[in-house]
Parts: sequence; C-alpha cells; structure tokens
Amino acid sequence: MTDSFVFDFRETDHTQTALAGGKGANLGELTKIAGIRVPEGFIVSTAAFESVIAAAPAVGALMDGLSLLKADNQAEISHLSAQIRSIIEGITIPAGIAEEISRQLSRLGAGGAYAVRSSATAEDLPAASFAGQQDTYLNITGEAAILRHISRCWASLFTARAVTYRIRNGFGHRKVLLAVVVQQMVFPQSAGIMFTADPVTASRKVVSIDAGFGLGEALVAGLVNPDVYKVSDGAIIDKHIAVKKLATYALTDGGTEEAAVEPEKQHRQVLTDEQVLLLAHTGRIIATHFGQPQDIEWCLAEDGFYIVQSRPVTTLFPIPEADDRENRVYVSVGHQQMMTDPIKPLGLSFYQLITPAPIRKAGGRLFVDITHFLSSPAGRERLMNTLGKSDPLINDALKTIMAREHFIPQLPQETEVQPADKCKEAPPAPAPLGNDPAIASAMIQRFEESAAALKKHILTKSGPELFDFIIADIQELKTIMQHPHNMGMIMAAINAAFRINERIYEWLGEKNVADILSLSVSGNITSEMGLDLLALADLIRPYPGIIAYLQQVTDDNFLEALPQFAGGQQVREAIDNYLSRYGMRCAGEIDISRPRWSEKPFTLIPMILGNLRNAAPGAGKQKFEEGRQAARKKEAALTEQLQHLPDAGEKIKEVKENISLLRNYAGYREYPKYAIVSRYLIYKQALLKEAAQLVQLRAIQDTADVFYLTFEEFREAVRTGKADEQLIRRRKEEYTVYEKLTPPRLITSDGEIITGAYKRENLPADAIAGLPVSSGMVEGRARVILNMEDADLEEGDILVTTFTDPSWTPLFVTIKGLVTEVGGIMTHGAVIAREYGLPAVVCVENATRLIKDGQRIRVHGTEGYIELL
Repeated sequence: MTDSFVFDFRETDHTQTALAGGKGANLGELTKIAGIRVPEGFIVSTAAFESVIAAAPAVGALMDGLSLLKADNQAEISHLSAQIRSIIEGITIPAGIAEEISRQLSRLGAGGAYAVRSSATAEDLPAASFAGQQDTYLNITGEAAILRHISRCWASLFTARAVTYRIRNGFGHRKVLLAVVVQQMVFPQSAGIMFTADPVTASRKVVSIDAGFGLGEALVAGLVNPDVYKVSDGAIIDKHIAVKKLATYALTDGGTEEAAVEPEKQHRQVLTDEQVLLLAHTGRIIATHFGQPQDIEWCLAEDGFYIVQSRPVTTLFPIPEADDRENRVYVSVGHQQMMTDPIKPLGLSFYQLITPAPIRKAGGRLFVDITHFLSSPAGRERLMNTLGKSDPLINDALKTIMAREHFIPQLPQETEVQPADKCKEAPPAPAPLGNDPAIASAMIQRFEESAAALKKHILTKSGPELFDFIIADIQELKTIMQHPHNMGMIMAAINAAFRINERIYEWLGEKNVADILSLSVSGNITSEMGLDLLALADLIRPYPGIIAYLQQVTDDNFLEALPQFAGGQQVREAIDNYLSRYGMRCAGEIDISRPRWSEKPFTLIPMILGNLRNAAPGAGKQKFEEGRQAARKKEAALTEQLQHLPDAGEKIKEVKENISLLRNYAGYREYPKYAIVSRYLIYKQALLKEAAQLVQLRAIQDTADVFYLTFEEFREAVRTGKADEQLIRRRKEEYTVYEKLTPPRLITSDGEIITGAYKRENLPADAIAGLPVSSGMVEGRARVILNMEDADLEEGDILVTTFTDPSWTPLFVTIKGLVTEVGGIMTHGAVIAREYGLPAVVCVENATRLIKDGQRIRVHGTEGYIELL
C-alpha cells in the first residue's frame, strides 16, 4: 500500500477496510483470485474523505448536533444532514487529491465511462450491513463529472436515511468513514446477483442466481422481476423464467434510463444453461476464497462474465459445529426449553456439561444432533412420538427430511439405538411406575437434600478446586436426573393426558378434557410461584405508604428502605422469603449468566404492582380452589356421561385411573428444571467470587467478562491469573450479532433450514394457525411483549410473545389468554396455562409480527388458532 490518497484495486485487499471501505477492500481482494475478471478501477481512500471534512469545521459542529438526536426526530435529522451535504458538495477537492485521480483516469483512459460508488468503512458488518445507505452513480463520463460525483458520494454519508440507520444501530457519525470506488463501466447484455448459499433455505450447497437484461440496478432496486436459477452439485435444480418488461440501460452521453424490453425478449431466458453453470462455478471459487457464502454482483458482456462486487452474506444462521461434514440433522434445544435467545459462552458450556445429549453450538444457541435416530426405524418412531408430538412444526420438518431417502443412510429394521446415543430431547419410554404421590415427594426431597449439601460444601472451595467440585456436583445432579422415577413421573402424566383426551374424544366427542382435569394440581413449583406473588401483594395491600414507595423505586436497593414504613419489616421479610424460594429464576434461566431475581429484585416490582392493581384480595387461594373444584366437577360429569355407555364400568375405571395419574404427577413436571436453576445460582455465586479475584488481578475489566469464557477457559484463567481480553472482546461482538439472528427449529449440516407447516383445513379465513395446548376460547386485547421487564398488563389482556419460560408465570395470574411463537404440549407455558385455565395457542410462527400490540384477537385454545378482530 502506498501513502497516496488514491490507489489501484490491486494495491489493496480484504484487510484494508479502514482505508478502502468494505466495497473497495472486497474488490481489491477479488483481483487476487485467478480467473475472476474485475473491471479496472481505483479507490479514493478514506484519508481523502477525512482531509476534506477536516477542512470544513462547520461539518464537525453539525455532526455533533446529529449525535444528540434520536432516530424518531426526522425533521431535525433531515435539516442538519441537508446542511452537511450542501457543505461537502460545495468543497473543491484539494489539488493534490484531484491530481492523483486525474493520473488514475489517464492510466485507465480518461475518455471512458465509469461507475462511481460509495464504499463505507461500516459496510457489510455482521451486525449491520449498511446496504443501500450511500449512493452509487453509473455511466459517469469526463473528469469534471467524476470529481463532482465523488463529492456527491462523500455527501451521501449524510443522507437522512444513512444518519437514521447509524443512530438506530449505535454507530457514531465520526466513526464511519467513506472511500469512493471509481470503476470502468461494463455495458452488459445482462446482469444480476448471485448468492452462493440459497437465500430461501440457507443451504450452502445451492447457488441462487437472479438475472435480468441490461444493467443490474433495476434488479437490485426491485423494479423488475428477475429470472431465478438454482444450481447444486454442478446441475441446475430449479429455474423460474420471469416476464421481464423493464431494464436499465446506459445512455450515450452518460447516465442511465429505464426502458421497455422488446416483446420478443420478455419471456426469453436471460442466461443459457451453460452460462448459469459457469457463473455458479465462478461463485463457488469466490466463496471458497473468502471462506464464507457471498452475495455477488455480476454482469455479462460479449467477452464473458465480470464481477463488480462481492460481500459476505451475514444473515445466514451458522451451521452447528461438528467434527465432520457428512449429512447431519440438528434440532433446536431453545425451542424445547422455551428460550430461543442467544446464550453466552459460559451458559452454553454449562448446558453441555449437564445434558447427556449430543449437543452442538451455532449462533449462540444449542442444537441436538438427531442424525443417529433418523438412521433407524426405531429411532425415527421415537422422534415422532416425542419431538413430533410436542411441536407440529418440527413434526412436519422431520417428515420432510425423512422423505429424502439418500440424505441419512438407513440402518436395518432390527437395529436399535444404543444407550450411549440416547439423548434427553428424545428419551426412550421409561418403565411404568406405580400411582403414588409419595414417589414425587421422595424425588423432591432427594433434590433438596442434595442442593443443601452443595450449598454447604461449595463455601469451602476456591480456585481450580472449585471448578473440579462443580464438575463432580454436576455428575451428582445427572445421577438424580437419571433416576427412573424422574422421567417416569413426567411421562406418566403426559401419557395419562393423551389417553384421557383420546378416550373421551372417541367415546363422548369432547376435545382436550385433560386441560380441565389438570387444573390446580398439587406440587407444581412454577404455578405456586405465581400464586405466592399474589399472596405477597395481599400482604402489601393494607400499607399505602409501601405501595406509594414501590411505585417510585427504580433500582435493586429498594429493600433497604422498607423497614422505615409501617409494615415495612414484615413486607421485607416476606420478599426475602419469596426470593429465598424463587430468587434463582429469571427470563432465559437456562443461561447461567442471566441476572437472577435475587440479583435484580427490582424485576418483581412491576409484577407486584400489577397484582395490586388487577387482582382482588385473596385471588391466589380463590384461583387455586376454583381450579380444583372445576377439575372435580369435570371428573364427576364425565363419570355420569360414561355410565350410559356400553362397558361403562371398565371405561370409568380406565378414565379415573388416568385422572389420578395426571393429578398425582403433572405438578412434578416443573420441578426438575427448578432443581437445575437452583443449582445454577449456587454455582454462579461461587464463580463470581473467582471473577472478582480476576478483576483485582486486572486480568479482566469486569466480573461479567467471565460470561464470555467457556467453563474450561474460565478455569484456566483462574489457574493462571490471566485471561484473553481479545477473545472476550470478540465474543461480545459475536453475541451482539447472534442477538439479531432467528434460530431455526431444524437445520442440516448443509446449513439448510427445514421449516414445517400446519396441515389444517376448515380454518376461518385469515386465521393464524398454532398448536392448541390449553382449552377454551377467549377474546381480548393483545399485548405483544418481547421482554418480561416491559410487561404492563391489565386484567383480561392476552399475552403474545416469543416464548415464556417459568419466570413469566407470575404474569399468568393477570392475563386471560396466551399466544407464543415457541412451545409444545408439555413446555412450561403450556403446563401453567392449563393449570390456571388460560386458553393458549403456542408454536405460532411469527405471532409477534402478525399480531399488533393493542389489537383485539380471539384465541381458540381448543382448536388451535387465532382470529384477528
């Protein structure tokens, strides 16, 4: 690289983004690839841009003004940005820079036509693409016009749309710089875009090509319908030939125009099959060179294909990590655990330590490798009876992948999955157990005694010994979790509910009666959490001074001031007791790094105030008792109806036995996760002491930095007193990227996302389909809430959200219906909705986008759909 303000493409590469911008750096890198034709050109560097801005102090002052604005202040943004653009376009490009540009034009041929393109330093980032934010000008002729359009590119960094984009994505206006690419024009027969991974399915084996006549600008701008060709393994696997009525062409005197395509060409294939395959092969070469899928702009002239841009495709969900690249299939853990947000590295490694499943990481999420199950008939049947039953969208996706006969090699019919390959997400049916509530009590006591021992002994551990102790304790937890009674009770309740529903529908034609029969079962730690918070509100209710104080508090230190109010000491002790029992909970609790309620007790305040506002005194006890009575009445009504059927005695006996199983064991369903997160808090408190030591040693900046290390990396940092700060910084940046990704339910080792669909008939027009998990029909105001902390619910609202883990349960006492994007028959939200008697539909794709906050909706919890009213 020279010290010049202007340099040739060949003088730069992908490492020079700070000087050449994203577009320029990638063009420089493309010139290094043998056989790839890139139109000649040069780059006016960011240093030239900085020198021009430095010569205009007024621009700096206006940028400072922009930095004070919020994205919704569009009038002021437009006003200030227009002033900046006017100043920049009015600046004469310094003589030294203009001379360098002139020399480059002479080298290339000053009389030719050029494309003048903006190339920002913040382009094509994983967290923010900046696509289309700055300007491009085509077919510019003459040195004076080229200089003028370079200034216009610089000025386009301050269009209102670019300024707003930076504000929304947290980029400082002084930190984003602009280079300008000046490139010889190619006047193509056709042009378009090529993705080296299918933008629809995300398969890395499929190249997708969009093609139109003339210049590619009309296609990029979405003004015309392109031909679409898909290529895999050197063959065209799909082809859509569009009717192409418009194209963009270059004008003789400079500039471009839109013109009609001749009628005889409108239905013609833009590229021949041979050209499609050649272009796809070119795309593969480029993607291999860059080491990741690429979004490529190409054009076809008489002498062949030219590449005018290549950028990474940043919107693809990463492929789960694996030791080999053979055909594999993964299902999302987050969709089973009701937590699809990204998990920090320490949280990922803890989950991997606890589960026996073959877990893989991708995009800050966890996936189970189910390939081995798919390879045997018995394994497939087991998957369909577990994952398939709980989530119909996964069910449909599994059917799609199983229909591909050659994707997963099939083992013989008699081959069985070996115990070592069995995973938590698709367990074998446990051995039957008796119908005795004392079994649940004994398992809970074993969990609690083990947790008490952990809490006592962990206090004596520190340094590397602490990490060894935690590993040993996790093994103790796994031993308890693997006790036959643990999964046996859960499966007994699930199977009892299925049998009740099947039999009653067959005999009496009534759907989902188990939902009513499971109301207010005993021993459900999660539903008790919501009812206990109602009781806490009742304790506070007589003290207006405390209520007024809680309405004012804004931080986690509010408990300290409570004793100064009448009743305050009693209320503080009650809140402390509540946190002692439930303080390990939080939103996204399977990630150990998430702040727990005991760490951020202010989280409880909006829920307590909501209960005071929306619930009557004694509502908790009343709600539980009403549910219990409703279940008893339903059992009695079923018994009465069955008495009039043939073989009534046997039918009644079977139903009563299953109702007893359901009510004895359904509550236990919530306890194992409670036991796990209880241990999480104990581990976390001990580990944070080690993190504090690392802060004292200046190995890390903040205790929370350890959340971006894996368990083993954390252990090594404690052993050596040193941590890789660069690694921590990179992991934080990755996490920011992962937050913007939507994880798939099912993904293959090709990166292909297999989506499922509901196969339903007779739904009302415009109804949104989902999985019915709690019976009843309810109509009300939808409250679309993405973060529990933002919940401002009124009695009778219908909660619409992405997922609800146990921490959301206290909100269930206020709402009268539930809709979630994620969930299954036995996930936490569904279990508690049934216990509280809330009509609920889960597994609703894009519910938070299709339903608007405040919109009136009708939830059909029995049939499984939502109507927009």
